[in-house]
Amino acid sequence: MGNVKIGDRVTRKEDRRFLTGSGRYVDDLQLARVTYAHFLRSPHAHARIKSIDTTKAAASPGVVAIFTGKDVAEAKVGGLICGWVVKDKHGNPHKAPAHPAIALDTVRHVGDTVAMVIAATADQARDAAEKIEVDYDVLPAQIDLATALDPKAPQVHADAPGNLCYDWELGDKAQVDAAFAKAAHVTKLDLVNNRLVPNAMEPRACAAEYDRGTGNYTLYTTSQNPHVARLVLSAFVLGIPEHKLRVVAPDVGGGFGSKIFIYPEETMCTWAAGKIGRSIKWTAERSESFMTDAHGRDHVTHAELALDKDGKILAFKVDTIANLGGYLSTFATAVPTYLYATLLAGQYTTPVIYCNVRAAFTHTTPVDAYRGAGRPEATYVVETIVSKAAREMKIDSAELRRRNYIAKDAFPYQTPVALTYDSGNYGPILDQAMKLADYAGADARKAAAKAKGKLRGVGICSYIEACGIAPSAVVGSLGAGVGLWESAQLKFNPTGNLQILTGSHSHGQSHETTFAQIVSDKLGIPLDQIEVVHGDTDKVPFGMGTYGSRSLPVGGSAIMRAADKIIAKGKKVAAHLMEASEADIVFENGAFKVTGTDKNVPLGQAVFAAYVPHNYPADLEPGMDENAFYDPSNFTYPSGTQICEVEVDPDTGNVEIVNFVAVDDFGNVVNPMVVEGQVHGGIAQGVGQALMENAAYDKATGQLLSGSYMDYTMPRADDLPSFKLGYEVTPCPHNPLGVKGCGEAGAIAAPAAVMNAVRDALSAVGAQDRIEMPATPQRVWAAINAH
Repeated sequence: MGNVKIGDRVTRKEDRRFLTGSGRYVDDLQLARVTYAHFLRSPHAHARIKSIDTTKAAASPGVVAIFTGKDVAEAKVGGLICGWVVKDKHGNPHKAPAHPAIALDTVRHVGDTVAMVIAATADQARDAAEKIEVDYDVLPAQIDLATALDPKAPQVHADAPGNLCYDWELGDKAQVDAAFAKAAHVTKLDLVNNRLVPNAMEPRACAAEYDRGTGNYTLYTTSQNPHVARLVLSAFVLGIPEHKLRVVAPDVGGGFGSKIFIYPEETMCTWAAGKIGRSIKWTAERSESFMTDAHGRDHVTHAELALDKDGKILAFKVDTIANLGGYLSTFATAVPTYLYATLLAGQYTTPVIYCNVRAAFTHTTPVDAYRGAGRPEATYVVETIVSKAAREMKIDSAELRRRNYIAKDAFPYQTPVALTYDSGNYGPILDQAMKLADYAGADARKAAAKAKGKLRGVGICSYIEACGIAPSAVVGSLGAGVGLWESAQLKFNPTGNLQILTGSHSHGQSHETTFAQIVSDKLGIPLDQIEVVHGDTDKVPFGMGTYGSRSLPVGGSAIMRAADKIIAKGKKVAAHLMEASEADIVFENGAFKVTGTDKNVPLGQAVFAAYVPHNYPADLEPGMDENAFYDPSNFTYPSGTQICEVEVDPDTGNVEIVNFVAVDDFGNVVNPMVVEGQVHGGIAQGVGQALMENAAYDKATGQLLSGSYMDYTMPRADDLPSFKLGYEVTPCPHNPLGVKGCGEAGAIAAPAAVMNAVRDALSAVGAQDRIEMPATPQRVWAAINAH
């Protein structure tokens, strides 16, 4: 494929590998002298471990070693850490109970790790694990989030009294209360944001090697950020010098946030590989993934919105209890605070906002970032209460939003909850979405549906999100334990082929295409001469991974900076070759030219000359290999409006999505086809949360009731309509690509759009306030028939 431009609809380079079964995933690795790990899991949500007898298991065929929490403690292996310190409303750091890689004396959720068995085969490890005898003293478990902070609730950790991790606030409560006192109308809302299981196509897996000759460790893992995994495992958990640990994340089949974190299994496999002197491999079974992958969402919220008589929003206050599960996951503390409360302004000019978040431990699987991470939770609260206020005030839902939008000439716009939006223009987005959805014809369609005994509803969601997670100075001041820059290296071979080495990691985001595309445009190189390298800490020295739609705004900008350095270096080489002044050299269409003449040197010739410096001047360094770091000055702020139309069968409770429109502002778009794929996938996940998916626990025993695909309903293609997409573009003003990020938009906006549509339909029978996500047929039918 030849040269391509930013904005071209380029087919994905990586698809040939994936679609022909040539991908190389962790489970595909063939390691020498490999053994297999199996982890014994707790069947109880809360229990004291009285004793563990591994005698029969150790004598089983093929068993190489068995490790328990006692072995890990005696080896002084560090516990898993939380990488973001949140200070409560009194300035105190959050409670951080110990999180051992293998439970020592107490288990705190079903699936908690109790022992690790290593054997010659995976079946032998599994069979031996079944022979381990664990004597549990089963204790009462706290599962229900709404009552988790009750003083009488069973305690998850002794050093987190009342199960409270932190009591955190943002905004001025006194100002908000004063604004509410002047309001003409107050809308009140109680919401549950349901818990989700990420369900990546490829389950988590790892394989670890130890080289006795060099003392080097290699960990192959399904990670979204191998460099951070190296940092955490080296500096905080295992004590391996960072240069002695190589972390490789090869092809990874999806992450959605769940593969950002450091888990017990990869920790233990790395440590144990050094203990037994052999490689160890582990691949999660799907049931293990349900129990042990960090879950998402899980909030209980009360919100109130104050408006004047014309529907202008005066103030907003929110009180949320957020579930953290049995232990703190790697970035769990940041999700219900800085990634949630800071987005409660939405697209609106709300003058004052106050948010109080209490984070609770429960005897459930740890909760952390899941596609969107805090932004979907915030959008669901804001967009649900705005729609409810519109119904109560008898103002059209679109009109109420339009009256409160931030004006296009108000950017940069400082919100009352810390963020400064960089650019946007929300009115035209709503206009386009209403046109695509035929919003004006909705009443006629509702009447037609009613005539055939159905309920029809239309729901709107206008979302905003903060993407491109960085800048380091901001996240550092908020408690992040790492900087959030990104690195890139552009390395030419003498023959003109180029490798882009990036610290961003691709696990479905199409980096191999889009990163190559922006360099092809920038340097005028054919796409097929460019290779993108990522996911290996030995090949790419530094990086911060992929999450929060940061790959293009941060990683792509680092690549652009490195490309600028290539051009600067090429000008020096070209000036020497053409015996011209460097100041007279310009770079256009893949060639260095002398201004005002027809003399030129193609980039390829300059690259070759850079590696054959036979007659170079003394001050011209050979080679064409440049690297760059990029740390942006602000987040980016994608925005958009989704409109969903549903038809509800009151006899069965079935909800059919009959129309779905998404109009987004992602800034400049590098590859429209890739963006459409991201939007489609995000909407599917959002629809799944709204109508189907739910991680349900038995509140008495803590058993995960929806722990398989028999009980946890994932959306399928035939559950979804064909989406209608549109775009508005306000370029990001502070990164060189003008991009904002698109990976999470669908998942952020769709739950509110769908549920607002369902509630609009149910309002015809007065059932709009009786329904929560997921709006399953049973729940919808019960809401309609409640008396």
